[in-house]
Amino acid sequence: MNPFIMATFLLGFILLIQLSYVLPKPVTNAESGEIYQQPFEHLRKDYLDSRCWPGNVTNNRTFQCLPQTVIIGVRKGGTRALIEMLSLHPDIAAAESELHFFDWEENYKKGLQWYANQMPFSQPDKITVEKTPAYFTSPKVPERIYHMNKTIKLLLILRDPAERVLSDYTQLLHNHIQKGKSFPPIETFLINIDGKINLDYKAVNRSLYYVHMQNWLKYFNLEDIHIVDGDKLIRDPFPEVEKVERFLNLSPQIQASNFYFNKTKGFYCLWDGVRERCLHESKGRTHPHVNPGVLNKLYQFFHEPNKKFFELVGRPFDWH
Repeated sequence: MNPFIMATFLLGFILLIQLSYVLPKPVTNAESGEIYQQPFEHLRKDYLDSRCWPGNVTNNRTFQCLPQTVIIGVRKGGTRALIEMLSLHPDIAAAESELHFFDWEENYKKGLQWYANQMPFSQPDKITVEKTPAYFTSPKVPERIYHMNKTIKLLLILRDPAERVLSDYTQLLHNHIQKGKSFPPIETFLINIDGKINLDYKAVNRSLYYVHMQNWLKYFNLEDIHIVDGDKLIRDPFPEVEKVERFLNLSPQIQASNFYFNKTKGFYCLWDGVRERCLHESKGRTHPHVNPGVLNKLYQFFHEPNKKFFELVGRPFDWH
């Protein structure tokens, strides 16, 4: 064979191999099953719009993306229940653990690439959700989330602040009991020597919702923060989840049949069409007995802060 022809043939073959690595592979349309060629520039736009990292693309065209929605709190407000319920929706990709990216300095220093690497793999048109309850009461977090994504949708689930204080204490009490350690009664934390509510008790501070909400409203519009009524979510979860679907512009996929009341556990569990899903036994613990006079003092203390919060967000809640 003529050497010139042989060289031309080899050069063409090499170029063909290189081109196969540059051009995107066919992608399957999930709805129609149709195979189509997705332009490379379109993929690049998906990465940018969805805040997905090109280095994290897997062979089946799923991605690890920065969250488009964050459940920011509050501790003992029902965040685990909320994210479990949202995960019933096919267009939600929920991170499994609390990442503490924005409130723990050692994590924040690792950067957004590390944060994205902690997210579940999903299609770029899905909504990635992360939840860390401590975000709501951490002063630096609102600004940090704002710098990541100014148009992010935030979810905040709140309960009666006095009941939330009791749940906060109950969790610490059981943690000590499991370790075989004693723990002082809640009255020793709640009441100062002068007989007033102890404002230095962290559980009380976390329940001063209007104080923390003011910090978030420095960076986000109220329309970008959906407040879930945690007390209603416990009693009748479906209507609250419907509101979240609308807030996130999701199609109404979650149904009332996805929830059933478990009489043994004393709260609602989930049915995803295949299996039952209930929260861990650590959820929904019975609160310890509290001196009635101290409990009434706690209820009275929160009247004024609650009123300020209602005015701030433009809606009331059925709290003590």
